[in-house]
Amino acid sequence: MPIDEWQQINPLIRRKVFPPGERLMSMAIEFKKGGIGPEHAHPHEQLGYVVSGKIRMVLDGAEIVASAGEQVVVPGGVSHSVEALEDSLVLEAFTPLREDLLGS
Repeated sequence: MPIDEWQQINPLIRRKVFPPGERLMSMAIEFKKGGIGPEHAHPHEQLGYVVSGKIRMVLDGAEIVASAGEQVVVPGGVSHSVEALEDSLVLEAFTPLREDLLGS
């Protein structure tokens, strides 16, 4: 996966994985309204900060709506999904590193 370049995930979502630190990494995700990140889980702790727009996340069955200026914390191992309620930009941070996103 390319680092520090935008990658189109599907017609409604693209992401840019930034060069990581030793134990922390981040990426930007642009969603068009209606874009969906399907339900999944990973062992990494995740923090998502909504720069612009509005998203709906479902964490282990609980629904959370976050707007610009708000964040959502996803504990490691918790099942979660996301839907863009409007065009949105979300910055996400993960620890430890997500090797699956870094191409290692």
